[in-house]
Amino acid sequence: MSKVFVIDSEKRPLDPIHPAQARQLLRNTKAAVFRRFPFTIILKESRTESPVSPLRLKLDPGAKTTGIALVNDTTGEVIFATELKHRGFAIRDALTSRRQLRRGRRARKTRYRKPRFLNRTRLWGWLAPSLQSRVENTKTWVEKLRKLAPITAISQELVRFDMQLMANPDIQGKEYQQGTLQGYETREYLLEKWGRQCAYCGIKDVPFQVEHIHPRAKGGGNSITNLTLSCEKCNTKKGTKDIKEFLKKDQTRLEKILKLCLRPLADAAAVNTTRFALLNVLKETGLPIETGSGGLTKFNRSQQNLEKTHWLDAACVGKSTPILNIKGIKPLLITANGHGTRQMCGTDKFGFPSRHRTNKQIHFGLQTGDIIKAVVTKGKKTGEYIGRVLCRATGNFDIVTKTGRVSGISHKYCLATHKKDGYSYSF
Repeated sequence: MSKVFVIDSEKRPLDPIHPAQARQLLRNTKAAVFRRFPFTIILKESRTESPVSPLRLKLDPGAKTTGIALVNDTTGEVIFATELKHRGFAIRDALTSRRQLRRGRRARKTRYRKPRFLNRTRLWGWLAPSLQSRVENTKTWVEKLRKLAPITAISQELVRFDMQLMANPDIQGKEYQQGTLQGYETREYLLEKWGRQCAYCGIKDVPFQVEHIHPRAKGGGNSITNLTLSCEKCNTKKGTKDIKEFLKKDQTRLEKILKLCLRPLADAAAVNTTRFALLNVLKETGLPIETGSGGLTKFNRSQQNLEKTHWLDAACVGKSTPILNIKGIKPLLITANGHGTRQMCGTDKFGFPSRHRTNKQIHFGLQTGDIIKAVVTKGKKTGEYIGRVLCRATGNFDIVTKTGRVSGISHKYCLATHKKDGYSYSF
């Protein structure tokens, strides 16, 4: 079962404890709730002499979701797990919309503006905002967890695929090149590149074989650009035929395969870029950093017969992975929503001003996005509501609960349980 984080009165992280122990400490008023997500209690006394067990923070950065796990290397117990969903695509769409509006305004015959040059210089290491947000989100949660748990080491999946190993299978001098693992690197790359389906018939969810596009019997090499995925039926049927002969009746598919086989995996390259930026951020913590590849992660997960999820992938990152104990773990699902917009003036579909934002965002001690608990004792809305609040200057708030939206709840009944921090949470 997921443990509860504990800090002492001086905010030193202690060993996480079982939820039953946390309930007992809260019941006996020896501790108080410090955070709701992730659930943390703070003791009412200092525990400077309490021994703590070192934990390893493990990260599996992804294009849309990053897996995070806290693992005890000695016992193999997974203490905490979460999946962090990024908002990179939302940022990309917002920037695209802004660019289109500005371009439309500039094309109109309005006042003359002198051309500007050299006003968009970028610093070394610059990342697109949609990619930078992924790095910043992960950095935020690394810093939060370091304040709540005794983390002494970090493991990160640095690259999805070991390109060097695939290009030269005989390369030496690296501890991860151990025969079986090399096949995992290649297969994982091909699964991503060819959409987890047979290149010749398009069938999915069947065992695939690594197939040579140009047969080796006719001079085809072992280069990654000459490999694809095939179901057993198509592989047997193709045999040593040349691909042009095999697909002579399906020219569309033939052209698609020949074009795709030479194309690099762009998504993997973009994700790899952010992972190296994240590695530099993690080095700033001063903790020892272990890195591994996606092929090694899959190898570790397959060896322990674990299912494919982001948080389990994170727990399997790196060579240090022990035999994992995941009994009862419920991962916390975190979604990055941002802190709203800083835009003071909204526009209509033509790019003209349509609305202005008020400067005041906090009303009666609450702001939109806070998670609250409202116990209404009288009137038509009598009941208990828990959810995110939408604040208004009038004092009548809306609450978004699991069952829907409740309108017209007075601020007098609302009590904040978790202040807005740019993220939403669920299990």
